[in-house]
Amino acid sequence: MQNLGFFFDLGWHHIMAWDALDHLLFILVLSAVYVMADWKKVLILVTAFTLGHSLTLILSIADLVRIQDKLVEILIPGTIIVTALFNIGLKDDSTGALRRNYFLAFFFGLIHGLGFANAIRFMMSKDDSIGMDLLGFNLGLEAGQIVVVAGVLVIGFVIINKARLNRKYWVWALSVPALVLALKMIWDRISSS
Repeated sequence: MQNLGFFFDLGWHHIMAWDALDHLLFILVLSAVYVMADWKKVLILVTAFTLGHSLTLILSIADLVRIQDKLVEILIPGTIIVTALFNIGLKDDSTGALRRNYFLAFFFGLIHGLGFANAIRFMMSKDDSIGMDLLGFNLGLEAGQIVVVAGVLVIGFVIINKARLNRKYWVWALSVPALVLALKMIWDRISSS
């Protein structure tokens, strides 16, 4: 049980730490198109991300997947850019457009999992406790994501419903800065190589 708490904390900080800005931005832009009434859809969304993330971690721990860190460090902000561009180009909040996000969350969760895979491979051994370690990590990751998304939904509710800002502008207000920051991340990571 001690490991469960350690890995919960690790999962929580994997999303909530400032050095995890790329993960925070991704969750932010992924949830930007949703409103408070969509809270169940958003829970499914963050769970899809966690499942993709977890699958990559499992494959990494089993030593079935290894990708160079430098490539992953460019792919992760790329997921933010793609999601932000989808948000900016969104014509309406149709069910089909929002369902696309489930696929993005899962697929891009695979990529984000690669960002932590090499580090966690050494922390989680192939022993009997790996299931509990991964459970603890995923619970921490999920809890952190839910806090971020809840914040986005609550602030969005206030901005859209109380301040009467057009929903499209709210989505853009979250997506455009995230897009710019992600482009800067890629530039910084390429230029430092």
